[in-house]
Amino acid sequence: MAFTTMVGARIRRREDPRLITGRATYVDDVKQVGTVYAAFVRSPYGHAKLLKVDISAAKAHPAVLAAYTGDDLHHAQGLKTSLPVAHKMADLKTPPHYMLAIDEVRVVGEAVAVVIADTAYAAKDAAELVEVEYEQLPVVVDPLKAMEGPPYVHSSLGTNVAFRMPFAAGDTEAAFAAADEIIKQRIVNQRVAPVSIEPRSMVANWDAGMQQLTLYSSTQIPHLLRTQLAVVLGMSENHIRAIAPEVGGGFGGKLNVYAEEFVISWIATQLERPVKYIETRSESFQAMIHGRDQIDDLEIACKRDGTITGLKLRIVGNLGAYHQLLTPVIPTLTLLMAPGCYRIANIQAEVVGVFTNTMSTDAYRGAGRPEATFFIERAMDLVAQRLGLDPVEVRRKNFIPNTAFPHTTSTGLTYDSGDYETTMDKALNIVDYAGLRKRQAELRKEGRYLGIGLSTYVEVCGMGPSAAMPAAGWDSATIRVEPTGSITVLTGVSPHGQGQETTFAQIVADELGVPIDSINVIHGDTDKVQYGVGTFGSRGTAVGGAALKLAIETIQAKAIKIAAHAWEANPDDVEYRDGKIGVKGDPSRSMTTAEAGFMAFMGDNLPPGLEPGMDATRRFEPPNFVFPFGTHVCVVEVDAQTGQVEFVKYLAVDDCGRLLNPMIVEGQVHGGIAQGLSQAMFEEVVYNDDGQLLTGTLMDYAIPHAEQVPHYDLDHTVTPTTVNPLGIKGIGEAGTIGSTPAVANAVMDALAPFGVVHIDMPLKPEKLWLAMHAKTGNGRAR
Repeated sequence: MAFTTMVGARIRRREDPRLITGRATYVDDVKQVGTVYAAFVRSPYGHAKLLKVDISAAKAHPAVLAAYTGDDLHHAQGLKTSLPVAHKMADLKTPPHYMLAIDEVRVVGEAVAVVIADTAYAAKDAAELVEVEYEQLPVVVDPLKAMEGPPYVHSSLGTNVAFRMPFAAGDTEAAFAAADEIIKQRIVNQRVAPVSIEPRSMVANWDAGMQQLTLYSSTQIPHLLRTQLAVVLGMSENHIRAIAPEVGGGFGGKLNVYAEEFVISWIATQLERPVKYIETRSESFQAMIHGRDQIDDLEIACKRDGTITGLKLRIVGNLGAYHQLLTPVIPTLTLLMAPGCYRIANIQAEVVGVFTNTMSTDAYRGAGRPEATFFIERAMDLVAQRLGLDPVEVRRKNFIPNTAFPHTTSTGLTYDSGDYETTMDKALNIVDYAGLRKRQAELRKEGRYLGIGLSTYVEVCGMGPSAAMPAAGWDSATIRVEPTGSITVLTGVSPHGQGQETTFAQIVADELGVPIDSINVIHGDTDKVQYGVGTFGSRGTAVGGAALKLAIETIQAKAIKIAAHAWEANPDDVEYRDGKIGVKGDPSRSMTTAEAGFMAFMGDNLPPGLEPGMDATRRFEPPNFVFPFGTHVCVVEVDAQTGQVEFVKYLAVDDCGRLLNPMIVEGQVHGGIAQGLSQAMFEEVVYNDDGQLLTGTLMDYAIPHAEQVPHYDLDHTVTPTTVNPLGIKGIGEAGTIGSTPAVANAVMDALAPFGVVHIDMPLKPEKLWLAMHAKTGNGRAR
C-alpha cells in the first residue's frame, strides 16, 4: 500500500464534529455537585472615592452564602490582592490593581464587591442589595489630555504617563533635510473590544481532603494561569490544577489573568464548594480587556520618486486605568514593526503609555502589529497621493529585496525570510490591477467612485525567544506510543480554534507512519500536560509544533535503535522511510512505529542500556521570531449620495511558509480578515467625557453580520523559515493585520477625487458623506 502524505492535505478539522453537534464541553457546561454562583458589584462611575461598601443586606439574603469586599480580601491571610504584570521595562509606573477595589474606583465596571449564592439569579438579586456610597472624582478618557494632567487616574503617581520610550536609528535629521517632501498625518487606531462568542467563564473547586484547587477557565494560557494563581493565592503550584476546556473564542482577550479568576478561586477555598462565574455580555464590554486605542503622529520624508528617506513617529498608547498582564508591552510592539516591509533606515520615535479612566488595553488579535501596519501602509498611500504616483510603485521602490534576508531592520528585528515583491505581483495579476485602474477611470466619468486599496504587510509572530518576551517564549510537546500502537500527543500550547488537534496529528502521522485516527492530541489540562506557555501571538504551531517535531525525532531515534538491535544491524544503516523503519538500500525489511513501541513496552529484547517504553518530551526555544507577510487587495465602491461602501472584491495572498493544512490556513485568514475589516468599517468602543461606556451592549457596539462581509479570494506563496524545523510561520493574526489598511486605503482611494486625504476609522457612511460634501482644509471629515 502506497504511503499517503498527510502534511499539506486539506483535511477537515478533527475538532469540529463535537463542536457543531453540541457535544463539546465549555466552562458553563461543567456541572459539579454543590455549585454556588458569584455575582460582582461593579462601579457605575469612571472615577470615584469609595466612601462605604455595605454588604450586610446581601449577606442577610436567604440564598446567600457569603459576600466580600476589597477590604476583606486585603486582610485575608496569604493573599496578594494586587494583580500581576508581565514586563521587562525598567521605568514603568505600576500602581496597585486590586482584585476588588479599595478606597477608589477608576473605571466603569471595576468590581467593588462579590456575592455568592446558591443560584446565579439569587446572586445577581443579592448583589443589588449591596449599598455603595461614592464620591465622584474628575475623569479623563482622552490620552492626549491625560498626558497634560491633572486630573490624575492615580493621584499618588502625580502623572498619567506610565512610561516614555524614546528611540532613534540612523540620521533622521539629515534624512528630513534632504527630503523633497515631508508629509504629516495623525492616525487614530480606535479602541475595539474582542467580543468572543463565549464571555469570560470560570468555575473553581477546592478539594479539602487532597488540598487541591481546580479551576476551569476559558483561558488561552492554562499553565501561566496556574503559576499566577499560586503566586497570588500563596499556594503550592503542584496543588493547583487549571483546565481550559473548549474556549469559545479568545482573540487575545483571554491571554490574561483576571481579578475574577483569583477571587473565585480564593472563595472556593473558603467555602469548600465549587464556585462558578459566567460574565454577562455587558460585563464583558466593561471588564474584559480592550484592544488598539493608539494615536500615531507621523512625519514621512521622501524623494520625488517615492523613496522614503526617514520617519518621525510618536505613538501614544491609551493603557486604560490599570495594567493587565501585558498592557504596557503592546504599544512597544508597534514601534518594533514601524518600518513594515520597507527599507527605512532613519527613524526617530517615542512611545508614550498613558493611564486614563477606561478599561485596560492589552493583546487583541495582532497586538501592536496591526497598528504599525496600519500607519505604515497608510503612509505609503499618502506618499503616493502627494507625489502623484501609483501606490504599487511606491511600495516597490521601498521594499526590502528578497536577496537581503535575513534582514535586520532599523528597529532591531531580524526578519527571517521574505519575498514581498513576488507576493504583491501575484496579487496584482490575480485581480488584474491594470484593468481595475482602467475601470476606475471609466466609472469616475459616470460619477461613480471605485477605490482600490493595497496592504503589503509583514508581521512578527511565533512568540518567541524567551529573552525577548516578558515571560517564557519556549513551548513543549510529549509523544507517547501506547502498547497497542496508538499515539498520544500532549502539547503545551492551548488551541481554541487554531486546529492543532488536526495539524499536529498530521505531522505525527507522516513522521511516524501511523493512521491519523489513532493519534489523540491532548491540551489545556495542567495535570495531564507538561508545562507549556500557551497560545497567543500566532505561536501555537511555529513554537509548539516545532517542539512536537523534536519529540518525533527522539521517538524515531529510539525506534531505530530497537529495530537495528532486532535485525542485528548498525543503527547508522537504519532509517525512517515513508513512515516505516527500514534498512537503507534493503526494502525487504521494515518495522512500524507501533511494532517498535510494543517491543519497547515488553522490554525483553532491547539494546543494552536502553530504557523500556517509548515516550519523549521535548521543548523548543526559538532562536528568533518568524515573519509572515502578504498582499491584500480590496476594491470598494462608495455611493456619493449616501456614503455607503460596497465591497466589490477582496483578495489576500499570504505567505506563512510551509502549509500544513491549507484548509485550516484559509479558515484562519477568513476569520482574521473579518475582524480587521470590521475594525475598519464598524467597530468602536466609546466612552463619554464622564467615563461612561456608551457601547456596552451589542445594540450599541457594531460588529458585522454575515451579509456585510464580502467573499474572499485567497492565494498564497511559500517562503519557508529556518527559525524552526518545520519551516512554518504563523497565520492566525495575518488576516487582521493585512485587512484593515487594505480596506481603509480602498475607501480613501475612492474618495480621492474629492481631495480627501485621510479619515479615521471606523469608516461609517456619515463620515464618508461629510468628507465628500463638507470637506475641511486637511481632508478630514468634520
